[in-house]
Amino acid sequence: MSSAVQKEVLVEAPTPDLTENLSFKEKLGYGFGDMASNLIFSSMSMFLLFFYTDVAGISAAVIGTIMLFTRIFDGLTDIGLGFVVDKTKSKHGKARPWIKWMAIPFAISAVLVFTIPDAGTVGKIVYITITYNLVNLIYTAINIPYGVLNSLITQDQYQRSVLNIFRMFMALIAALSVSMITLPIVSAFGGGLTGWQITFSIYGVIGAVLFFITYYSTKERVQPAVGSSDQKIPMKIGVNALFKNKYWGLMVLFMVVTYLGQGIGSGVNIYFAQYILNDSNLIGTLTLANLIPMMIAMLIISPVVKRLGKRNSMILGLIITIIGTLFILVNPGSVTMVMIGTVIKGIGTAPIIGSMFAMLADTIEYGEWKSGVRTEGLVYSAGSFGTKVGTGLGSAALGWILAFGGYVGGAAKQSDAALLSINALFIYIPLILAVLQLAIMIFYKLDREYPAIMKELQNRSTREG
Repeated sequence: MSSAVQKEVLVEAPTPDLTENLSFKEKLGYGFGDMASNLIFSSMSMFLLFFYTDVAGISAAVIGTIMLFTRIFDGLTDIGLGFVVDKTKSKHGKARPWIKWMAIPFAISAVLVFTIPDAGTVGKIVYITITYNLVNLIYTAINIPYGVLNSLITQDQYQRSVLNIFRMFMALIAALSVSMITLPIVSAFGGGLTGWQITFSIYGVIGAVLFFITYYSTKERVQPAVGSSDQKIPMKIGVNALFKNKYWGLMVLFMVVTYLGQGIGSGVNIYFAQYILNDSNLIGTLTLANLIPMMIAMLIISPVVKRLGKRNSMILGLIITIIGTLFILVNPGSVTMVMIGTVIKGIGTAPIIGSMFAMLADTIEYGEWKSGVRTEGLVYSAGSFGTKVGTGLGSAALGWILAFGGYVGGAAKQSDAALLSINALFIYIPLILAVLQLAIMIFYKLDREYPAIMKELQNRSTREG
């Protein structure tokens, strides 16, 4: 857009009233959707690699490779699904129907992932490949519409942040719960393959119920600016508009790096507790030390985000995260130092996860302002692609680096190289990734540009309406 037009945006356009107070019921109902997702997906992140290597007896390198290629393939399907969501028209909206349609299939696919047949090594690998791809595909079909729903409930920047805080807080409750109760539930049902299958049958039922609550408690309100409201947007035009959206590109890159770290961090905890801290039972304590401070910080982060803005809040969070990692680096074998560092990291992570998806939602309006094309589904699908590629790379890196270090699944002791690989996954790589995230955020300036962009979008509606 020319500088003359940008000047008009900043000076002449009337200020739109975007203030909107959403009910607690709707915010909580929206949050239940991510609780449902994380009952299953956090469990998979924390335990699936361990389940495949130490219960099913498959090589970590093989599983890491499967996870990487599955996530890349699944990420590519996100684009198509996002396009389909943009084309969806029903009396209930474009995103909410998908949550209703996919709730039960997602639950069933999760059970299948933890149902490994006694079919030999090759048969198990084939089965794992099929079911892992299936659960990720169905997750795409429910998670992209769920993410899109944030941008369709409201255009108020602050309310989007609040919705995202509710979302991530409920996700943390799910992650905390599964970290504490999964192994005890598995043991209560006899352990082994049967114990895992029953446990995830329970998670699946609860998750489906929570998704239905999300469907019935939310409402889609947002309409495109006049001029793009009923466009039949070809996929080529939508994708071209997407790649002209610089802030979308920055957020996708940020999400790749963030979820690369999460993919590594979620899976390495059980190895770090067992082989570095020499007590596998500390995985619950490690998770608590990270999630409890994060949840407490999430409860008070809203006024911080309102005062500093999402981008500056995230920068602050990243600095705190780096400080926490340095504490662990001082003495990785000390339970005390590890727990202190983990608590600090948990506090630092709160503004990051509390703002990230709301910032992605804001890039929808930037893209509409820049190109005249509004495609919520494509924006979120491509963002989801970033998260899945990141998680896939993280899961693969976890398996590959463990294998490179000579990790032997189920062994009582590991080699020095294997222990070094676990330390690298728990400390050094996350530190590098946090610095990279900080560098990306330096270039994100949409927070201060957003009000002027919304003025111009309202101006267009007034002129063309």
